[in-house]
Amino acid sequence: LGTTSHMVIDATGAITKPLQPAFSVRKSSDQNDINQNSSVTITFDTEVFDNNADFASDQFTAPVTGKYNLHLLFRLDQIDTGANYYQTTITTSNRNYTMTLDPNYSADVDYTSFAFSVLADMDANDTAACIIYQAGGSQQTDLNSGNDTMFMGHLVC
Repeated sequence: LGTTSHMVIDATGAITKPLQPAFSVRKSSDQNDINQNSSVTITFDTEVFDNNADFASDQFTAPVTGKYNLHLLFRLDQIDTGANYYQTTITTSNRNYTMTLDPNYSADVDYTSFAFSVLADMDANDTAACIIYQAGGSQQTDLNSGNDTMFMGHLVC
């Protein structure tokens, strides 16, 4: 018989599930001068945590069918006012979740942070990744690294 704890109830009644799918990843270096007019995968190379090793090669793979909360936090540097718009997408095997940003500023902006979350219906072995798209403008916008650009998720139910 194995010794792995699947569910732990402590003296206060708090329940933890050490094998519950959950991950948090970030960038260790900036992703500079993202291409305009093409979809660019946001790269993540540093795991903060990754229960069950479900995150690899810039994408999360759902180990079981369920509803997953996915959250993208990102910082854009050198935002180009000449761009028509920026779109960030959390893309899954079942559907895409997109947030559109209109750089309606009077001058180029040094940096701005954005975040959005989705509750995604995922089947076992479905994948989730993050994409950014810049329509028009100059190739000058950077995705900042560190804790300013992170992708996180966990199984809700």
